[in-house]
Amino acid sequence: MAIKDVIVLADLLGTNKKIAADIRAELERRGILATNLLSSPGAGKTSLLEQIAVRLRDTARMAVIEGDIETERDAERIRAKGVPAWQITTGGACHLEAKMIAKVLPQVPPDVEFLFIENVGNLVCPASYELGESLRIVLLSTPEGDDKPKKYPKAFTTSDVLVLTKADLLPHVPFDVEKVKAEALELNPRLRIFVISAVTGQGVDELIAFLVGRRRELQAPHA
Repeated sequence: MAIKDVIVLADLLGTNKKIAADIRAELERRGILATNLLSSPGAGKTSLLEQIAVRLRDTARMAVIEGDIETERDAERIRAKGVPAWQITTGGACHLEAKMIAKVLPQVPPDVEFLFIENVGNLVCPASYELGESLRIVLLSTPEGDDKPKKYPKAFTTSDVLVLTKADLLPHVPFDVEKVKAEALELNPRLRIFVISAVTGQGVDELIAFLVGRRRELQAPHA
């Protein structure tokens, strides 16, 4: 990479970080826990959000910002669960940026407690861009293989939570849960790890309890 390219990238990331910081301050002021979900395509981000929506709908208000290269399909799935959702189509870009979130933010209802941002499916580029989240979750599905943490380390070192998805397929795929946990924690000892199946519901309630606890912590300074 040429020196000029490095400078441009540094400026871009710096600007993004500033916008993200402003978004984070605004969301935290409003008592909203914003969560950025990263994963490869097909790891189960939308399926997990559908399960969370079903479980939260009687006790809390959530909203979702969906990021994809094209189509409104994921946003339509979330809206079908009675949850407000906005689709950002990047037209080819492999990640969301904070300025995209800033454009949607005024539409988020004032009573929302949990805002989930489903990033574009990619374990590389999204790891470098903060979106104003208070919490970052990286998802890894069992069919992807258990070698991903050290192959794509930044997605794991910049996250707060690792969710191993599609646990119902464990009897059918060569995926060593303990190996993944060990390698992920070696990269990032502060990771919280959940093993989940959106099909059977395994682990979803435990993740929601964690999210509720994190929002409570977020509210503490404002109480």
